[in-house]
Amino acid sequence: MSKFLVNKYQSLEPYTPGEQPRERKYLKLNTNESPFPPSEKAIALAAKEAERLMLYSDPECKELSAKMAETLGVSAENVIMTNGSDEVLNFAFMAYCDESTPAIFPDITYGFYKVFAALNAVPYKEIPLLADFSMPLADLLSARGTLFIANPNAPSGILLPLSEIEKIVAADPARIVVVDEAYIDFGGESAVSLIAEYDNLLVTGTFSKSRSMAGARLGFGVASAALIADLHRIRYSTNPYNVNRMTAAAGIGALSDKEYFEENCKKIIEARAYLARELSALGFSMTDSKANFLFVRHERMSGEAVYGALRERGVLVRHFGAPRIKDYNRITVGSMAEMEQLVEVMKEILEETK
Repeated sequence: MSKFLVNKYQSLEPYTPGEQPRERKYLKLNTNESPFPPSEKAIALAAKEAERLMLYSDPECKELSAKMAETLGVSAENVIMTNGSDEVLNFAFMAYCDESTPAIFPDITYGFYKVFAALNAVPYKEIPLLADFSMPLADLLSARGTLFIANPNAPSGILLPLSEIEKIVAADPARIVVVDEAYIDFGGESAVSLIAEYDNLLVTGTFSKSRSMAGARLGFGVASAALIADLHRIRYSTNPYNVNRMTAAAGIGALSDKEYFEENCKKIIEARAYLARELSALGFSMTDSKANFLFVRHERMSGEAVYGALRERGVLVRHFGAPRIKDYNRITVGSMAEMEQLVEVMKEILEETK
């Protein structure tokens, strides 16, 4: 830290992204990336658009926004395209939180929420999850402030059914509810269907997981036209060219390949079920994840020990040091072959530590 950094950022604790190793080849199951390449349509359109990189991208993202709206069954005025879903989430903190309107989110959830609150100098309140990591519905219904809910939640993967999301949104029409649906395509029902009825709902999503475009950085928000106009006001005041030409083109290609998208989601769900069965047989317990990862703990090995043993054998998973979850590891669900490899490595570890 330099001596020139202004005071308000000197105590800022940045988000810690998952490890991206380069020194050796790992079975990489730590950052919830897709094991499958992007759609060939996405690749082809991005490559074609690379020839026009001397020109700025479309600040309105007209073609991509129209395709996104068509895919979701909404109007283009209900959609904003962003540089990853992190950008639209940050916009929401900027637009709907201040000294009199705190941010509210669970104590165990996506780690960036706390960072966005600190970055934007807004107060926040963490609502403790229940002992089984499920959401405390009564507390969410009564919370006062702008509410951020990851659904399915991370790192637990636990899903709130759409009926409960609607109860939360309807409980207080005077507050904004942001539903972060980064993992919704792996077993949940999206809250996008509610935006026509509730003007206090913002749903965010990403192309990073189910559409195999983590490296492209593409996200979106869906809400009433008025809320989307708010977010565009902030976008045009920060970075109007936030989605580059190649990413926008790739996004259109990905949305045009519904069959590939659905087939990959199906494969992930099948691999998740396989991994859950196999790990349970090895003495692991886990939450009921509806995401592209499992959140697991072993009956006789600490979370840190499991993480370290896997890493030594070339398998990366995500370990968190927070007291309530230090015994757990989050394991990305990859291809079936990758899950079979993980299981064999885990069997070796457990045999050696008897």
